[in-house]
Amino acid sequence: MNKIITVDSISPPTGAYSQAVFVSAPANLLYIAGQVPIAKDLTVPRDFVEQCELVWHNIGMILTTAEMSLNDVVKMQGYITNSLYRDKYREVRERMLGTARPASTLIVVPALGQPEWLVEIDAIAPQSR
Repeated sequence: MNKIITVDSISPPTGAYSQAVFVSAPANLLYIAGQVPIAKDLTVPRDFVEQCELVWHNIGMILTTAEMSLNDVVKMQGYITNSLYRDKYREVRERMLGTARPASTLIVVPALGQPEWLVEIDAIAPQSR
């Protein structure tokens, strides 16, 4: 069983994430490579929110294939290409995660692998044996 760690003597999370998540052993770990906003038909939405939703969809499909869900994610990193996208990124993340609160990092980068990609997310999810 994963346990959310909250430390009252430091600043609280500024959004829908946990300061830390403790994973009980033994567990299988699923490492999800950085997912980018490419649809199955190889198209890329132009809109930032649509790109975020597609990335979350892709992560969800990977988790489903592994017989897991977003509630199993304990650590994620998001990369966006402009700090002006931060609020929209957080809105989509909170909507997609629901009540899940993985440890989370958001990084603003000058560019991703292709110039049309505005967001990328990777994640780690344990599965109890």
